[in-house]
Amino acid sequence: MIFLQTTGYGYSKRLCEKVVCWFVSEYLPRHKLDIEILHRSLKKDGAYGYCDITEGSYRPRSFLIELDTHLDKETYVKTLLHECEHILQWVKGELKLKSSKRYYMGECMEDLEYYQQSHEIAAYKREKELYQEYLNYLTTL
Repeated sequence: MIFLQTTGYGYSKRLCEKVVCWFVSEYLPRHKLDIEILHRSLKKDGAYGYCDITEGSYRPRSFLIELDTHLDKETYVKTLLHECEHILQWVKGELKLKSSKRYYMGECMEDLEYYQQSHEIAAYKREKELYQEYLNYLTTL
């Protein structure tokens, strides 16, 4: 079961919900998740999106995804799937927060540059696969 809330501006609510619901039904069908997606400008941050836990670091089930509103449709979907992959990492226990430090598969990510962090490398790899899976799903409708 999923509680999904989308807010912000400059996005397609229908597309957002469709992508997230597809991802959750495919990869997290038996989990109770609370996902809030906030659409806003992230230009000053130089980012397309973020994913954070919002309640408790032990077995988190409540998440906030922030997405930039100035993305083309393909980049938007890939970025949303990338952030959903981070949710999967949290739920599976691969990504953890210990003493305010982020760990992926037992390795501390805090001192690494963004593109060197293992959980980001994994999510970038998966976003391409997930995007293709999502497109394949759309052709079966």
